[in-house]
Amino acid sequence: MYRMKCPCGKPLDYDSCCGMYHSGKKAPDAESLMRSRYSAYCLRLESYLLETWHPSTRPGGIEFEGLKWIGLEVKACTQDTVEFVARYKVNGKAYRLHENSRFVFDDGAWLYLEGI
Repeated sequence: MYRMKCPCGKPLDYDSCCGMYHSGKKAPDAESLMRSRYSAYCLRLESYLLETWHPSTRPGGIEFEGLKWIGLEVKACTQDTVEFVARYKVNGKAYRLHENSRFVFDDGAWLYLEGI
């Protein structure tokens, strides 16, 4: 049986990694949430992305058209910040997103707050 490799870059299959968070388990820390959100972008899981976004900064929706995520490298983590580089293509042209994402632990769950 073929198991899909997790898009987040960890050497695990999807179900053993980000898939469990997409299925309802709470991410235990900011890095796990960030990785699961990256995987959700790859898989176009808009509802998961919006659910894990803090209400104070959450957009009304997410645009996926023409966008393909192709790689993630986590550079550094603290309790509430994750620095990463994500590679993606828009209509075939390659780009890099280098971001320090801030997270908050609110009501028993980690949520994405903002990217700097």
